[in-house]
Amino acid sequence: MNRFFAFIRKEFLHILRDKRTLLIMFGLPVVQVVLFGFAITTEIRDASISILDLSKDHVTRKISNKILSTGYFKLDKYLDHEGEIEQAFKEGKVKEVIVFGRNFATEFESGNARIQLIADATDPNTGTTLINYTSAIILDFTRGEYPEAGMFQPVALESRMWYNPELKSVYYFIPGVITIILMIVSTMLTSISLTREKELGTMEVLLASPMKPVQVIIAKVIPYMILSFINAVIILIMGKTIFGLPMEGSMTLLLGETLLFIIVALSLGVLISTRVATQQVALMISLFALMLPTILLSGFIFPVENMPLILQLIANVIPAKWFVIILKDIMLKGSDITIIWKETLIMVLFCVVFIAASVRNYKVRLE
Repeated sequence: MNRFFAFIRKEFLHILRDKRTLLIMFGLPVVQVVLFGFAITTEIRDASISILDLSKDHVTRKISNKILSTGYFKLDKYLDHEGEIEQAFKEGKVKEVIVFGRNFATEFESGNARIQLIADATDPNTGTTLINYTSAIILDFTRGEYPEAGMFQPVALESRMWYNPELKSVYYFIPGVITIILMIVSTMLTSISLTREKELGTMEVLLASPMKPVQVIIAKVIPYMILSFINAVIILIMGKTIFGLPMEGSMTLLLGETLLFIIVALSLGVLISTRVATQQVALMISLFALMLPTILLSGFIFPVENMPLILQLIANVIPAKWFVIILKDIMLKGSDITIIWKETLIMVLFCVVFIAASVRNYKVRLE
């Protein structure tokens, strides 16, 4: 028994001296609890909305103030005419637009007032929740103004769901699934491929060859880039033919943005391979360390704007977040490059940073 307990003690000491094992055992659960606790929420907080007030009277001001004072909404801006509504949605600035008709106060007094609630249904769950929240607030206002009215309400609410009027969840999930697959698979394949070269010793031969490090990296990445692009095209075709996913925007732009994201993912895989020595570690980082943040912080399932500020800032360095926005804008909203230029530029910057860091690491190894 003494030998048995000594063996147990030895194992404990071995584990305690292995910082990687301790990080996996204690660090990963802490990160998961924090991410799941704060990122997974169905609550609405500070959702950006715009108001089109064609009446501009005291009643519309009261209703607007009541909506904005709840903490669920924040005002992006007041719109001047109906033509601005679609542009506001396409730019991704607002999730809902509230429209007050002309002569609202007069119609409110006579019991014939109408309010139109228009929500961005590219995320059907969020769109429905926003409509429900706003309707409840307006109902509470009318009950306060007309407590004697009972079931009768002086305001008729009309709701519209733009870009996804049937509230099909597949329109929301397919772009996210495409992003997850391309991000994880492309990064994992590249990182494992290059670390396998290092484990077999062939990477040293490549680095000692007349080829420059950047040429070595590009030569290794191009085959995976082509195969990943074919994979992406297959997924898009399946989404269109099997699930009826709309393709409102330019197919050329969509494929170009998809290729850019694949390059970003492959570049990240190359960067990972320059920092690790074994395929096992590369697989662990690519699959487990990337999958959780990509799913939770990309806006794929849970709206990023509902998360705490610190997680919103972290989400900005997740490439998948920007690609999800691009996919939804092109496929569901029909947006062009003038709308998604910022997201495209951010992905280009990711690509440049990842490739530059990878080349620098290979140069260090070569020296």
